[in-house]
Amino acid sequence: MAERTAWRICRDNGWWSTFGKRRGRGKNTQAGPPGHDDLVRRNFTADGSNRLWLTDITEHPTGEGKLYLCAVKDAFSGRIMGYSIDPRMQSSLAVRALESAVARRGQAAGCVVHSDRGSQFRSRKFVAALVRHGMAGSMGRVGAADDNAAMESFFALLQKNVLDPRTWATRQELRIAIVIWIERTYHRRRRQKRLARLTPVEYETTMTPPAALAA
Repeated sequence: MAERTAWRICRDNGWWSTFGKRRGRGKNTQAGPPGHDDLVRRNFTADGSNRLWLTDITEHPTGEGKLYLCAVKDAFSGRIMGYSIDPRMQSSLAVRALESAVARRGQAAGCVVHSDRGSQFRSRKFVAALVRHGMAGSMGRVGAADDNAAMESFFALLQKNVLDPRTWATRQELRIAIVIWIERTYHRRRRQKRLARLTPVEYETTMTPPAALAA
């Protein structure tokens, strides 16, 4: 339809025309710098600790609203090296998870950190944290869940064992349940076939010289 035709129809019917604004991304959701190359290409294996870390974010509702978990997993042992839990999904969530992983290991220079292309992992703060610790970023393709399948498998276990069996009234009780399951059950009780039926902590203790591991 020509613009003049639209104006004439509005005039004849006593209508006012208006133009809608395109919805913005919000003041705190800027896209950040370009993503990293995919250095992993679905090969989620490593021949030692601190060679390849995987990270992602999951969410779950509670009676108080959503709770977000960002976790960092060592591809060698499957251990969750660091994590951050927060009611908001911002770049700081991913940065805190990475910092907690580095703090647990002491140092991880040269480690590849693989994620999806979420804005939290493309943010300036997260990229700066990688550079500060001498780590290399890696990202899968847009919308390709298989490009971070090893991290998704951990979240599937969390979903089955913690998130879905019951409803959660408060964020705090879900936070506590997640921490207990990771530190007590997943790390120290759940034996994995690919780890020769050892737990992640047992596998690291067996396969890694003590001097290379932090607490």
